[in-house]
Amino acid sequence: MSSLEEELTCSICLCLFSSPVTVPCGHNFCSSCLELSWTGLSENFSCPQCRALFAARPQLQKNTVLCRVVEQLQGGPGAAERQEEQQQQQEEEEEDDDTVWCDSCLRAPAVQSCLTCTASFCSEHLRPHGDSPAFRGHQLRPPLRHLHRRLCPQHHKLLEFFCKQHNTCICSLCLLGHKPCHTSPLQDAKANAESALKKKLLELNNQGERAARAMNTVKTSQSQTAETASRKKELIRSEFSEIKALIEEKENQALKVIADEEKRVFNRFDYIYGVLASKKNEIQSLRDQIEMALTEADDVLFLKRAAALQQTSTKDAFVPTNEMDQNLIHSAYQSAINLKEILKLSVTEFKEKSAEAKVPPVKIKPHLAPSPSKPVGKKPPEPHHPHKEKTLHQTQAASPAQANPKEKKKAIKAAPTVGPQIAAAAAATKELIESFLKKSREELLQYAANITLDYNTAHNKVILSERYTRMSVSDIPMNYNHHPQRFTDCFQVLGFQYFKRGIHYWEVELHQNTFCGVGICYGSMARQGPESRLGRNSSSWCIEWFNSKISSWHNDVEKCLPNVKTSKVGVLLHCEGGFVIFMAVGEKHNLIYKFKTNFTEALYPAFWLFSSGTVLSLCQLN
Repeated sequence: MSSLEEELTCSICLCLFSSPVTVPCGHNFCSSCLELSWTGLSENFSCPQCRALFAARPQLQKNTVLCRVVEQLQGGPGAAERQEEQQQQQEEEEEDDDTVWCDSCLRAPAVQSCLTCTASFCSEHLRPHGDSPAFRGHQLRPPLRHLHRRLCPQHHKLLEFFCKQHNTCICSLCLLGHKPCHTSPLQDAKANAESALKKKLLELNNQGERAARAMNTVKTSQSQTAETASRKKELIRSEFSEIKALIEEKENQALKVIADEEKRVFNRFDYIYGVLASKKNEIQSLRDQIEMALTEADDVLFLKRAAALQQTSTKDAFVPTNEMDQNLIHSAYQSAINLKEILKLSVTEFKEKSAEAKVPPVKIKPHLAPSPSKPVGKKPPEPHHPHKEKTLHQTQAASPAQANPKEKKKAIKAAPTVGPQIAAAAAATKELIESFLKKSREELLQYAANITLDYNTAHNKVILSERYTRMSVSDIPMNYNHHPQRFTDCFQVLGFQYFKRGIHYWEVELHQNTFCGVGICYGSMARQGPESRLGRNSSSWCIEWFNSKISSWHNDVEKCLPNVKTSKVGVLLHCEGGFVIFMAVGEKHNLIYKFKTNFTEALYPAFWLFSSGTVLSLCQLN
C-alpha cells in the first residue's frame, strides 16, 4: 500500500487525498482543494491538472473507493512515521503561542531548558539543577521549544557538532562515521553560517538595487523609444498627408482641365444649337408665308408675293466642327501617368536600396574595376565644369592610397580567380554584339518598337506633330503647361515608352542630318541646366550630328566618328546585354557606334534638335 502513496496524493496540496472527488476528465482531487481552485468562477471551469474545460460546473461526487484505499494506507505499515511527520509539520506551523511550558508540571512556563535532560523546567522544578551536584555538568539554556529534535535519532545523544560535507548536525558518537569530514561545534558552525548568510544578504541587496536600476533604465529607454516612434509616426503621417494633398491637387488640376474643356465644347454646342434653332424658325416662317401665298385668290397680289418669296433665299443648316482639344486631354492624362511612374520608380528604388543595404559589400570589386579612360576628342562650346573633372581625378587618385594593405593582398590573391570570369563575360558580350551586327534589317524588325513622343517632356519650342511621331523647332514658344519632366534649356524630347528588359529596335528619319542628336537616357536625367543635354551626363548616351561632324557623347566625353551618309538611323537596345548600337539604315547596315555598360534604370529614347531647320521623325515599323 505504501507504494501507492504517490498515486494517492492530491496534485494541488501534495498530500494524501482528503474526501477525494473525481472530475469528468477522470482526475481526482481533494474536495476542499478543488472547491478552493474554483472559487469566484461563474464559467470556464477547468481541470487543474489537464486544463480540460467544462461547459458548466460539474457535479462532484465523493470517490468512496479512493477513500477506503487512503484509510487503509493511513492504517498500514509506516502510518506512525507519517503521523509523526504530520505532527512535526503541525508543530512547525504553530506560531500563535511562543510560550514554553515546564515538562514536569505542564502548568507553569519554563525558565530554563536543559540540553542534557532535553527538558524544560519552571523555577520550582529547576531547583535540583542548582542544588544537587549531580546536575552541575548539565547545559542550561533559555527556554527552547522542541528539545527532542536536538537528539540524534540514531544514538539518542545530544547533537553537538555540524558536518559541513553532509550539511547535518551530529552527536559525539556520529563523529566516528564522519572522521574524513570537516566538523565543527554547533556554535562555530552557527557563527559561520550567520556570517555567510549576512554576506549573501548584502549581495542580494546589491543585486536587487542593480536590478531595480536596470528596470528603471529599461523603462526609461522604453518610454523614449515609444516617444521617438510616436514622433516619427506623426512626422511620417504629416509627410504622407502633404504627398496626398499634392496628389489630390494634381488630380484636381487635371480634372479641372478636362472639365473646363468639356464646358467650353458644351457651351459651343449650345451656341450651335441656338443658331440651328433660329435657322429652323426662319425656314418654318418662310414655309408659312409660301403656304399663305398659295391660298391667295387675287392674281395680282399672288404674283407680287410670289416674286418677293422667290427672291428670298435660305442656306442649308451647317454644323461646324466642335471637338475637345485632344492634345490638352492627352497632356492631362499623361501628367497623371507620369506622376504614377515617378511614384512607382521612387518606391522601386527605395526597395532596391533597402535590399542592397542588407547585402554585405564585396571588397574585391573596387580593385578589379578598370581605370577610367581619358576623354578623347574636343569639347563643344557649351559651358564646361573643369572643377568636376579635377575632383573626380583627385578622388580616383586618392582611393588606391587610402586602401587597406590587407585588402590589397586579398585583391591580388582573388584577381587570378575573378579575372578569367570577367574576360569570359566581356568575350561573350562582344560575341553577342557581333551576332546582332550581322543581322539584316528584316531580322532586326522582330524586335521593332513603335515609339511615340512624350508631350510632357518636350521643350517649350519643340513642336510635336503627326500623332506625336514628328518633332521640329519653332521660332516662338508654344506655351506648354508646366511639368516637372519638361526640358527647359535644351530643345529635347523623350519617347513615351521606356524599357527595363528585353531587346528593342526603332528607327529615326533625319530630314536634315545637321545639328541633331539621337540617343537613350535614364528617366532620372536632369531637365534643366547644361547637364540636361544628351551625352553631357552619366545618365545618357547619344550620337550627335554637328555640321558635317558625327560624334558619340556620354558622361560629357566626346569621341569623333567617321562620317556616314544616311537619312535614317536604327537604334538597337539590349537591356540585359548592356549595350546600345546605332547603325545607318540602308541596303546594308553600317555600324555608326556602340556603347557597352550595365544599365541600372529604365531607358527612354531621347532626341535633341538644335535649330528650326532640324526635323526628326519616328518610323512606324511593321
